[in-house]
Amino acid sequence: MDKSKIKVQTFLSRVPLFASMRAEELDRIALGTTEVRLERGQMVFERGDPCIGFHQVVFGQIKLSFTSAGGAEKVIELIGPGHSFGEALMFMGSPYIVSAQATEDTLLLHVAKPTIFREIDNDSSFAHKMLAGLSQRMHSLMCDMESYSLRSGTQRVAAYLLREFPEGGDQFTLAASKGVLASRLNLTPEHFSRILADLCSQQLITFKGRQISLLDRAGLRRCAE
Repeated sequence: MDKSKIKVQTFLSRVPLFASMRAEELDRIALGTTEVRLERGQMVFERGDPCIGFHQVVFGQIKLSFTSAGGAEKVIELIGPGHSFGEALMFMGSPYIVSAQATEDTLLLHVAKPTIFREIDNDSSFAHKMLAGLSQRMHSLMCDMESYSLRSGTQRVAAYLLREFPEGGDQFTLAASKGVLASRLNLTPEHFSRILADLCSQQLITFKGRQISLLDRAGLRRCAE
């Protein structure tokens, strides 16, 4: 058996969408799957490119964003390991409405549209998994809209930090640059930096570069409310 195929199957088996599949099912999906290796800063696709499948992140991180006519970027989502993007447009037969770029060295699996449609025809539970993933993405986007509309910048940043601190842990590294995260939280980089500085002055957190340390979880939680 071809070594590259075995490698793809191994990656597929670690992806939540495919984790419960039998070996023969992984064989079929592997035939329609290609690896996409990207260095930091490389584009996966540009807005307007045709969508002929969907991508799953094995490792690394992908930034989905819009760019205005004036060159300003708005980050829509950061996609990490185990998560996917592009499914909705694949089903709609529409071109990409955002651009996708690697924020660090990244490995993606691109699963071709005919492969997905064949598996849906073969197994309704596979369709249920895809629908669940799309519904979760929609729910997340609706929560983002609520946050942007009804919560202050400090509340957004505090809530983001609380989500990122590991369970029982008091330290983590920001998943992207401060500029990217500011855009993701619908803030200017300057406003984002001021909020971090204010949280430090309240002795709730400390930060050095992209390393964030938690000093007062209860206090940070109050800021997020």
